[in-house]
Amino acid sequence: MATNPRIGPVERATKRSWDDWLRFMDAIGAPQLDHRQIALRVYDELGDTVEQRGWWTQSVTVAYEQHIGRRIPGQRSDGTFQTSVSRSTPLGMRELMERWRSFADGDAAVQQVVGGGEVRVSGTDRRATWRTRTTDGSSVVVTSEPKKDGTASLVATQVGLPTLEANGAAREWWTAVVERFLAGVRAGR
Repeated sequence: MATNPRIGPVERATKRSWDDWLRFMDAIGAPQLDHRQIALRVYDELGDTVEQRGWWTQSVTVAYEQHIGRRIPGQRSDGTFQTSVSRSTPLGMRELMERWRSFADGDAAVQQVVGGGEVRVSGTDRRATWRTRTTDGSSVVVTSEPKKDGTASLVATQVGLPTLEANGAAREWWTAVVERFLAGVRAGR
């Protein structure tokens, strides 16, 4: 059996071995609990021992669910799939989102997938977000997230995909879209 790539980072961040986490999961009866119930117990167990407690709560919970075969990589607790594509850019957060909006509005492939659906854009000092539904009913969220050096990353995420195959196809599609967008950024478009 292949080793879950989540386990090493979980062990390092929580300073607990995977075997220790498995004993904890057995002690709380995790196989009989749903995702939310497991996550709440892990959150309490972590206490103030880690930074980004919520992140590591999810990491431990998802790694466990994958370990017991409840879900596979990319699969959400509701059985659907989610994929993300992330790239660094030379642009600042706000300019990146403005450029993405302009690109998405004019890109035939993006428009075909979103089918003219309502696009909502929001933002804070920590991120700018563009979100919509696709013609298949899944959701797309594109975020512009600032980095310490003043530039920003673009993260395109599609959520609610029905199968692992659809997830793989969406990842390839969004990779191509993001690369096409960034080629335009590099060319000054």
